[in-house]
Amino acid sequence: MLTTRRSLLKLAAAWAAAAAPRRSFAAPRAARPADTAPLILVRQGIASVSIVAAAAPGSWERRAGEDLARVIEAMTGARPAIVGEAPRGTPAILVGSAALAADPSLAEALARVRKPRPLVQADAIAVRRSGDRILVAGSNDESHYFAASWLLQHWGCRWYMPGAFGEHVPRHDTLSVGQLDHVHAPPFEIRHYWISWNGSTVGADEFRHLNYMSAANVPGAGQALDRYTADIAPAGGTHFNVPFAAPATAGHVAGRIEADYAAGKDISLAIADGLYANDDPRDRALITEYDRFMLRPSVTDAMLTLYDNVAAILRRRHPESRSRIGGLAYANATLPPRIVERIEPDLVMWIAPIDIDPNHAIGDPRSPPRRAYGEMLRRWARVTDGRLAIYDYDQGMLVWRDLPDPSHQVFARDVKFYRDLGILGIGTESRGAFATTFLNLFFRGQLMWDPDVDVAALLEEFYGNFYGPAAAPMRRYWGAIFAAWEATDVTEHEYPAIPAIYTPALVETLRAALADAEKLTGDATGVLADRMRFTRLGFEIVEAYVATVTAAAEDADYAAAVRHGEQAVEARLELARMNPIFTVRVTGPAPETPQGGPMWLLGEIEQYRRLAGLADGSEGRLVAKLPLHWDFKRAEPVPAGWTYRGPEQDPGWRTMPVPSADPAGWRSVRTDLYLQAQNIVPDDPVSALGTYWYRTDIDLAPGRIDGEIHLIFPGLFNEAWLWVNGRPVAHRDYREPWWTTDYRFEWDVDVSAHLRAGANEIVLRGFNPHHFAGIFRRPFLYRRLRSAPVASP
Repeated sequence: MLTTRRSLLKLAAAWAAAAAPRRSFAAPRAARPADTAPLILVRQGIASVSIVAAAAPGSWERRAGEDLARVIEAMTGARPAIVGEAPRGTPAILVGSAALAADPSLAEALARVRKPRPLVQADAIAVRRSGDRILVAGSNDESHYFAASWLLQHWGCRWYMPGAFGEHVPRHDTLSVGQLDHVHAPPFEIRHYWISWNGSTVGADEFRHLNYMSAANVPGAGQALDRYTADIAPAGGTHFNVPFAAPATAGHVAGRIEADYAAGKDISLAIADGLYANDDPRDRALITEYDRFMLRPSVTDAMLTLYDNVAAILRRRHPESRSRIGGLAYANATLPPRIVERIEPDLVMWIAPIDIDPNHAIGDPRSPPRRAYGEMLRRWARVTDGRLAIYDYDQGMLVWRDLPDPSHQVFARDVKFYRDLGILGIGTESRGAFATTFLNLFFRGQLMWDPDVDVAALLEEFYGNFYGPAAAPMRRYWGAIFAAWEATDVTEHEYPAIPAIYTPALVETLRAALADAEKLTGDATGVLADRMRFTRLGFEIVEAYVATVTAAAEDADYAAAVRHGEQAVEARLELARMNPIFTVRVTGPAPETPQGGPMWLLGEIEQYRRLAGLADGSEGRLVAKLPLHWDFKRAEPVPAGWTYRGPEQDPGWRTMPVPSADPAGWRSVRTDLYLQAQNIVPDDPVSALGTYWYRTDIDLAPGRIDGEIHLIFPGLFNEAWLWVNGRPVAHRDYREPWWTTDYRFEWDVDVSAHLRAGANEIVLRGFNPHHFAGIFRRPFLYRRLRSAPVASP
């Protein structure tokens, strides 16, 4: 699973060579001799500097002055006064409008670097020293704040997470500046993240702006189209089968949004969650490609036809409107169009690659899906002509387990690709949950502002800033986690992927590093003590969850899995009590509950509690655990031109020949880890294995097969067929894609009539058209004692 260190170094070198730096800094002016000597602002707790603000500042301009004063006081112990005019002969920091009024050349410098014809907002900053004046300004209200944040970061301040917990403000006995002339414009107009699901928004707005993220946006990320089409769905249908390309649909939607368009309001026509299909002949004529990521025909051209038709109708009726209509390339409308070559000028598009390998960067040779995604983006960029935004998913997709899920190593490479394509911007969906996302959002802000920022240098700086005397062992701790994610070949996401990355060996490495760090910080107080406790509780989640998965998947010991799982839950609760931003909502209003299902941690533990009951005598009695290692072979790949039509209903499978147990062609695989995580992968852009076989043998004493005996696969992906002792037993009616299921992934089969005393052969056939494949929790036999609910597939 892990590539060698030498391979990683080669890979990193290749990435570095491919990413030619492209900065947008203006050339600095020639400095006057007086501007190179240090200008003392604060010395020994006494401030000689004041902050000059305009009489009627914008909201972020005002906060820029206030935060400069607050943070300078935190750095030095002296708080500068905020004034309307600075006394002559004393140092002053002029903010926003005051700086632009004092030096008109600042506006010229900003104009030279900012985007000349922005669709949304052209940000740029200038921070310049002129004699005893420091001029801090931007191209708009938010940019004034970005300029102030840049100055504070120039002095060593950092904001790694929201609030005081994530703030690093260095102490300065003397605060000064020397030569200073910095002008910069980011390549992206849209730079933000939003908190989804059960995440906490505490401190998010300030944290965003301190890391150069703005409120600038375009419509299309908010799913809304179904509001305008639900009333015209075909009889008995839903908004998922509205005919996109029909002129009547465009006329209906245009009529519903015309008032807002005429008023110049932005409008979202983003499609909702779901997989789209209909029988309209116009749509069928526009379907020329099959989407193997979503296992459905691609409806992109039909969807874009609707968007174009609506935009053309409204632009013709209201040519003076400045409204923008936003669409969403999502679900089975994600592949780029093949027929539509250009979109209407009022249209902007978001692309949301929800199920395309978040673990590797675009172009990474280990990830065919990400290579395919890069080609998709190139086509979309041509069609949208500068009006394409990335609906980015923070890699916190271990839903919702609160194990660290770093993504800065991926985003640092992707952001350069986005810049070079001329992408309009990036909006990230995140859960917050900083025990999971950790530094992801900090690095996103820094990289969206400057894709060439030195991530390694910022990371090295972080260890000392955040952990103080424990910097070295914490570098080992987080470095081990980052290395595990950097080295993984896993292209899947969500919680079944965890054991492929968080191994028991990694847990032991983390344990040792954390113990060393705690020896160095045992008497720490204040924020350092909080940071060490945050790290300790985060480790306890990792440790307990890995033990949970090991007990369940490897040992089929579900009572132990429940005990360990409850320890993970308690550590998460402690984190939530410390600070609501650390986890998804496990306390307070609308908390996570076991009834939410196994996609949530509490639901997964509840699933294990029920499985324990099948072995402990409450619902059933354990007969035998099947072997951990089974024989395995791949059979036929997914046929060329194949399309998914649901589970196979042909009863002819019962006469299908079962492969011989002859060792030729078989290999050994584990049943506690899905197949792709064991490096059983095809050379295929969507990791589809096609047809595969498992087989094993088990000896059973005569008395052990009495009663109603069930074989349960506690974790199994894909449609499957089961044979026992050469006899066909059952077909699993499983619907793809995997994320449309109930997340239990169980298959329970009554095998009473098929077992015999002595040797028994178990054979499983599976068909994998998409992502996860095979068995990932060890199967077992149990005797059902009384009626118990049998899990759906």
